[in-house]
Formats: sequence, C-alpha cells, structure tokens
Amino acid sequence: MYTGYVRFRNPIALAPMAGIADSAFANQYAGDAGLVVLGAFNLDNGSMEVASKLVARGRKEFISDEPLELIKQEIRAVNSGSAVAVNVRSTNLEPLIEAAKLVKEEGAILELNAHCKQPEMLESGIGEALLHDLPRLSAWIKAIKETGVVLSVKVRANVVNDVELARLIDKAGADIIHVDAMLEGFGADLDAISNYRDATRLFLIGNNSITDFAAAKEMFSRGADMVSVARGAMENSDLIKELVESITSYQQSIGWYNAPKHVCSEGDFRGLAFCCLPVKPCPVHAKFKKLGYTAEEFARTKLEFARGTMLEFGEDTCFGSLVWCCKITKPCWIRDGVLNTIDLSDAEYMKLKEKLAKHILDNARIPVNESR
Repeated sequence: MYTGYVRFRNPIALAPMAGIADSAFANQYAGDAGLVVLGAFNLDNGSMEVASKLVARGRKEFISDEPLELIKQEIRAVNSGSAVAVNVRSTNLEPLIEAAKLVKEEGAILELNAHCKQPEMLESGIGEALLHDLPRLSAWIKAIKETGVVLSVKVRANVVNDVELARLIDKAGADIIHVDAMLEGFGADLDAISNYRDATRLFLIGNNSITDFAAAKEMFSRGADMVSVARGAMENSDLIKELVESITSYQQSIGWYNAPKHVCSEGDFRGLAFCCLPVKPCPVHAKFKKLGYTAEEFARTKLEFARGTMLEFGEDTCFGSLVWCCKITKPCWIRDGVLNTIDLSDAEYMKLKEKLAKHILDNARIPVNESR
C-alpha cells in the first residue's frame, strides 16, 4: 500500500512515544512493522522549554540543540526496512517547514503532533492545543504541504467534534490522520474510528489499546487502514511481529483485511458493498442517502459494477446476484454454493467487494468529506 511517495509493507505501525520511540527502540521492538513513527521531537525553543519542564517532573522527552540533525540521524538509523515517520512539535510554523523539507528529502513522513495533552503543552499552544485552534491547524497543514512532504496529523479523539476535525484535516491537504481513539476509562473508542472513516477517505491510522490481534481486527473493521502500537510493544516485545504475522495470514485467507462491519451493524460507508437490494426499510437507506444516492441510483451503481465481473453470477441467491451478498465471515450456504460453483475463492470474492466499495464512494453525489 502506498501514500504519496511512501510504501507500507503491512498495516502495523509503531506509535510515537516521547522520549522512548527512537531508532534504537524501533529496531528492537518494531523490526517487522510497516511503519515506525519516531518521536515526538521538539523543534524550537518554545517546545524544548516545555519539554525541559516535563523532564524536570519525571517525564521522558527528546531534547536536542540541533533537532533537525537529530531527526536526520534517527531516520537513517532505522534499519528494519520499515517506512519512517517523525512526530514533531513546535510553537512556530517555520521550524515545521524546515523539518518537512528535511523529512521529504529522506523519503519519510512528517507527523504534526496535535495530540499531547500535558498542561505545559496546552499552555504553550502545542500538542492538543492545536485542536482548540482549528484555523491555525488548517493554516499550518496547508503551509507544510507546500513542501511536498507526506503529512500525517496525530490527533486525539473526543476532544472536539471528530467529524468536523477529520473534514478540516482532509480539506487542508494532509495525507494521513493518526487517531488516538481514547475514551477516558473505557480504552479504545471504536465508534470514533468509524466516525473518522465516514468523514474522510484519507489514510487512517487507528491507535489505542492494541494489545492483541482481536483488538487490531476490531479497529480494522471500523475503517482503520493501519493500526499503531505504543506501550503494548513494551509489555510484549513480540507484539508487532505477532500482529504482522496474523494480519498477513488474515489477508491471504479473507482478501480484505480491514473489511467493514455490515451497515446494519453500524458499519461505515464501505459496508454498502455488502448490502441487500434496498426494497425494504433498513439502515441501508439512511446510509446511501448521506452519499446523495436514491434507492434506484444505489441499485444501479452496484449492478453497473457487477456487470462483467464474477459478482454478476448467483441467480439462486436472495436477490439474483452476488453483488447483493454479505461478508464472507457471515455464514450463508447459498452464497457459498455459488462461489463453489463458479470457482471463486473467498479472498477473490472479498477483493471484488473491496473494489465495489471504492466504486460506490467514487460515484457518490456527495463526497465523503461533505456528507451529512
């Protein structure tokens, strides 16, 4: 999978951890990851002053008199073959621009930190403070993107309106949204991931409470293109390796590693690929209407895609075509009988459904980032 000039070999990432996630840590704990996010690194006097205060009260931080040289060295020191991103903070825009230029030259990703929530950071206007100043966040994203760097924005869910935030980041021109789906006292907020997925088509990294494959699979089913692991990797040094092995095997067997839940189970827009013909009242109507489809247009769009593909077969299914059939993980002897008859594997079937989902979104009258 690609985002701009960056290729990810798998959808598992190491998340940034201030004072912890450097190249040495990445090489030790995330050698199999598709992406390692280093940092957070502090770029200017204001952010380093804040970091120094945090260190004084026992928090780990990366502080350097030459932050750009440190970042260059750290990117080059990652020896695993993973894609690299650098999470950064600054109280001013100019250091971010300079960092973006360097990171682009190194073929890496710049990640703007709009996530850290320590009081000292909020007071200085960095980290999560950017979520409370959306005009500034938007302006910074636009300016950084003028360098041509692949840009990620790391945010925390449930701080501001997540749908509005996702749309703003999308329209400002970022490439990736990295969401810490934190829900105080409850672990990961999977509904927040779904909300981001339905608000944007940007590459989406989900983060929080990923400690095993079951948790990763749940986040993938809500629309995450990638999941990131933070402290779980410290508690289980083989966690990232295990996740990579599991998701690789799952992709090979199912064909669509982050296939969505069905719309009737609160799945995101991509779940429309699995919906029945809209002939009776059900959640599918509200879902496709948000994309500007009428029932007739939705049905026609799916049938047009099916024409000439293996999804056109299945006259003995409920609605006469595999295009209306559900996920392969849901038991259905009629669908499976058709697949067996036409010699279409489960993975091939799901790959067609993934293409169908993209077709539905590509042909929507209302783009995802403008849907209601």
